[in-house]
Amino acid sequence: MRVTVSRKAHFNAAHRLYRKDWSMEQNDAVFGKCNNPNYHGHNYELIVSVTGEIDPETGFVMDVKILSDLIKEQIENKFDHKNLNLDVPEFAELNPTAENIAVVIWNLLRQHIKSTLDLEVVLYETPRNFVTYKGK
Repeated sequence: MRVTVSRKAHFNAAHRLYRKDWSMEQNDAVFGKCNNPNYHGHNYELIVSVTGEIDPETGFVMDVKILSDLIKEQIENKFDHKNLNLDVPEFAELNPTAENIAVVIWNLLRQHIKSTLDLEVVLYETPRNFVTYKGK
């Protein structure tokens, strides 16, 4: 019997979508307003879900308090009120698109969650634009 537990979180962050190896014209054509040299921000909503067997001893798939603490330590503390391009090392050479942010979040959390549990990250960049990453 596999069950999914989920935890919601949020963070506010600025970013700029652009490629250093492209001209300003090409960056504008592909990324539009998101290529603003002065950056722009989002109020990101994050849902982290863990799926697995219920532990017969505890009744948990994973203790939600532990999941909450992991999200706080590994994601919120690192991303909240930051400029992703400038302040988060993972984006020094990686364009901080919603897709790439979701993968980075998944990778940061994956190393702290038992390999027997499936991990899914859903990241809302806006209320209508979101991405889902479940791993490779």
